[in-house]
Amino acid sequence: MVHITLPDGSQREFDGPVSVNDVAHSIGTGLGRAAIAGRVSFDGTDSQLVDTSYVIEKDAKLAIVTAKDADGLDVIRHSTAHLLAYAVKELFPDAQVTIGPVIDNGFYYDFSYKRAFTPEDLVAIEKKMTELARKDEVVTREEWKRDDAVDFFRSIGEEYKAEIIASIPADQTISLYREGNFIDLCRGPHVPSTGKLRVFKLMKVAGAYWRGDSKNEMLQRIYGTAWASKDEQAAYLHMLEEAEKRDHRRLGRELDLFHFQDEAPGLIFWHPKGWAVWQQVEQYMRKVYQESGYQEVKAPQILDLSLWKKTGHWDNYAENMFTTESESRLYGLKPMNCPGHVQIFNSGLHSYRELPIRYGEFGQCHRNEPSGSLHGVMRVRGFTQDDGHIFCTEDQLQEECANFTATLQKVYADFGFTEILYKVATRPEKRIGSDEVWDKAEAALMQSLGHTNCEFEVSEGEGAFYGPKIEYTLKDAIGRHWQCGTIQVDFSMPERLGAEYVDAQDQRRTPVMLHRAILGSFERFIGMLIENHAGALPAWLAPHQAVVCCIAESSAEYAREVARNLTAQGMRVNADLRGEKITRKIREHSMQKVPYILVVGDKEAAAGSVAVRGRGGLDLGVMSVTDFADRLKLEVETRQ
Repeated sequence: MVHITLPDGSQREFDGPVSVNDVAHSIGTGLGRAAIAGRVSFDGTDSQLVDTSYVIEKDAKLAIVTAKDADGLDVIRHSTAHLLAYAVKELFPDAQVTIGPVIDNGFYYDFSYKRAFTPEDLVAIEKKMTELARKDEVVTREEWKRDDAVDFFRSIGEEYKAEIIASIPADQTISLYREGNFIDLCRGPHVPSTGKLRVFKLMKVAGAYWRGDSKNEMLQRIYGTAWASKDEQAAYLHMLEEAEKRDHRRLGRELDLFHFQDEAPGLIFWHPKGWAVWQQVEQYMRKVYQESGYQEVKAPQILDLSLWKKTGHWDNYAENMFTTESESRLYGLKPMNCPGHVQIFNSGLHSYRELPIRYGEFGQCHRNEPSGSLHGVMRVRGFTQDDGHIFCTEDQLQEECANFTATLQKVYADFGFTEILYKVATRPEKRIGSDEVWDKAEAALMQSLGHTNCEFEVSEGEGAFYGPKIEYTLKDAIGRHWQCGTIQVDFSMPERLGAEYVDAQDQRRTPVMLHRAILGSFERFIGMLIENHAGALPAWLAPHQAVVCCIAESSAEYAREVARNLTAQGMRVNADLRGEKITRKIREHSMQKVPYILVVGDKEAAAGSVAVRGRGGLDLGVMSVTDFADRLKLEVETRQ
């Protein structure tokens, strides 16, 4: 007898071995039709995702996976990648298939083909995929000996696939999946038949080197997306359209914020308007530092290579570091600020009564990112972090983490982000420090989130080797997630670099070091702000908060006077005195997303007033300059 325990705790009994599909049908016909995989576990083993054809031969726990489950969506996307390869081989028999993994919101497959795929090819491939899906061909799993699989794929001209299989140890049995005329290497699982694949769309073609090595052949990567329902796919495609409109690279050009050029790859040329936004962000964060008990510091840009070796960065991160040489000494341009802060801490001996000591720095860092990974201001080679480090005792961990989370929540809300996802990454298999210390650190992080009423997810084993961490992920206006802030517990670096304090028993102890950032990279965060607000930054952040437009030459001097008055009150205001029609001025400044356009003519000059237009064409009427100034000040102070 085989006993199957279901997620609700109920059990089903079968006379002998039973497939996942049979269990699903025994529960109900509807579930049997909806099943696309199963998640099975046996006593003392982790659960594994399996095909519906998988046969359970002994007592087990089983969850039936459908398209509504996250696992189910991954299975659909992986199976759709195979359907893509199947369609390509049907239309272009000479094409060679390579790899086709699942990615966020979709999948891709890399192909080697004698010519570039065209947009028309993508239309034809997607049509063929639909035809194959409608055939509802059964997807079956086969187990082969490695060498037999290598010989088979070479015999059909699939040299790349044969190379992949040949890299697998010879004593391993490999799994292949067959659907109709197509067979492919895969661990699985896959949907039981192609008819389960109903909602998909091919997105684009891009280049990709074989095995990610620029010395190898350039392959063609076809990207696609797949979903459980048409509504979900439509929502996703709408989000992509919105993302296109909000792309910070396009808005950066249109709003004259920054630019890039080949002479400085991965580095940003900030224009006056863009730098004005930067300054507002920095000044705001400086105030946050001051209110949160941080001492602002500044460490050198370059440090002798010996220090980077002590920290372990040189052994583990050298390929991402820029180096320079002077007088026969090698230096590393800093990729992060932590070692410099430890040096500042080490410059004097501290008592336990001084702890916690909090250092903050707007530290400029450089990392030698691959050129292919650079992406506007989101991924650059030179960036500035709102970097902070807290030196504290183990007993102070929880309070410091809770205070940090509370501060972070307020900062994000002020910038317009109200939804935060929390994740605690716990001890990895390879780590330093005793289990007792790890227990304390992990508990401190989790309790700190509990005390600030945050629901959180635990990512088992994803912490750094030196300590656990909290990751804070923001959700933007169109539903995208951005991993942003972090606080990490570090038992390693302070010890490696000789950081010490004197405890209550007059003994020297190594402090715990907390690495923390709220914004992370200023550059990336400003890119997020631009995209979240679609370039229409709130008045407290906008490079120009208002522009005064004169209707005619006769009111130009009054426009100048209004602009000077508001500027003297600390507002970012300029005057448009051009001889253009007022309608054109309003249109141009509206396109520049200026929060307020103040129109003045002879009537306003005589009355000492301004006609106020809010962003989006909102007519706010005529008001005195003082009343407008009060309105803008309140908006800035409250960060509406």
